[in-house]
Amino acid sequence: MKAAIIAGGKGTRLASFIGNIPKSLIKIGDKPIVEHQILLLKEYGFKEIWVLLGYLGSQIREYLQNGRKWDVKVNFHQEKKLWGTAGALKTIERKIREDFLVLSGDVMMDFDLKRFINYHWQKKGIATFLVHPNDHPFDSDLVEIDKEGRIISLLKRPHPPGRTFRNLSIASTYIFSPKIFKFIPKNEKSDIEKDILPVILTSKQKIYAYCTPEYLKDIGTAKRLREVRRDYASGKIKKLNLKNKRRAIFLDRDGIINEEVDQLSQVKDLKIYNFAAKAIKKINNSDYLTVVITNQPMIAKGFLTEEDLKEIHKKLETELGRGGAKIDTIYYCPHHPERGFNGEISELKIKCNCRKPEIGLFLKAKEELNIDLEKSYLIGDKTSDILAGKRAGCKTILVKTGYGGKDKEFSIKPDFLAKNLLEAVRQLLRD
Repeated sequence: MKAAIIAGGKGTRLASFIGNIPKSLIKIGDKPIVEHQILLLKEYGFKEIWVLLGYLGSQIREYLQNGRKWDVKVNFHQEKKLWGTAGALKTIERKIREDFLVLSGDVMMDFDLKRFINYHWQKKGIATFLVHPNDHPFDSDLVEIDKEGRIISLLKRPHPPGRTFRNLSIASTYIFSPKIFKFIPKNEKSDIEKDILPVILTSKQKIYAYCTPEYLKDIGTAKRLREVRRDYASGKIKKLNLKNKRRAIFLDRDGIINEEVDQLSQVKDLKIYNFAAKAIKKINNSDYLTVVITNQPMIAKGFLTEEDLKEIHKKLETELGRGGAKIDTIYYCPHHPERGFNGEISELKIKCNCRKPEIGLFLKAKEELNIDLEKSYLIGDKTSDILAGKRAGCKTILVKTGYGGKDKEFSIKPDFLAKNLLEAVRQLLRD
């Protein structure tokens, strides 16, 4: 597979901060972003890379030369006129005969490319977009996906007031089939996300989203550039690659992030604790993953559909996003073992291995996110949460919000106690 790096950005918002250089040559540590990207590509076996040049492209060409320094072949195409991200790709149409990877030259990244590529081959779509939850969803283009991971709509920024969404931000990283070129007009300025994606969504072609919690952050503002440089200096960027074992803080949902409501089944009844975003943002700033594991028996009982739950979780992610916080992933159990409810879903009325205190969802998270359970924590408000956490091998914290352990369903003691989620996070992070 070949790779292309779109490196034509002007860096208008950074001009006073970086001087007269293209964004791709901004240094993170001792190397410019484009070199970090080439080293990542080399690590995963890429041998030939196209660098698509625009603003001050000669500086990038002079720095990279032919790529021999990194034992890769670097080709260049210099645009005389800026054609946008999709238009830039169109210029190398005749050079590409197989599926290819595309990176944006202003995104600092370190992620498991093998997982991304395997997902693309498995889905067999015309394209796979890499998406991730981020801490600034309100100024990001987002996507909506179906249960198979297929992108069904694009939510362009700015987002209208009152709109709720999954926090799935496009990370300007893609794998395309060569079929993509027929959707890109020649000699016409066009953008991958704003112009080409909407056209493909109206066609019969399928585009999928690959969601990852790994490190991908653009340096579009001075604030983000400072954050990226700080994260690189601390070693956080490399540590977050999923080929490395990760630690997680598992959170129950009701009574932890949002107020406990008996048989919560309507979006309007979801009320986020005022300390929740602050607590979760602290987790996000650490090297722990934020993973929600929640029992949702209302689905089996017939009081809540999976589509209803999706809307509830969209509101949850939107409200947390207002506070600059993100959840890396949510796992839920839709089952319930007891029968006798009007309208119940019979196939979901089972004794499963994913309903807490069983640990099926912990094991799924371990598999998908390469989590070291013994170095992870569970924060919950019920004895079933604590028992599940202990069975999974995690340290456990019981909070006094929600049920506060008063359910007495199981005779189990937590490792620690805390007033609420914020105090629990401060306690385990020693903040």
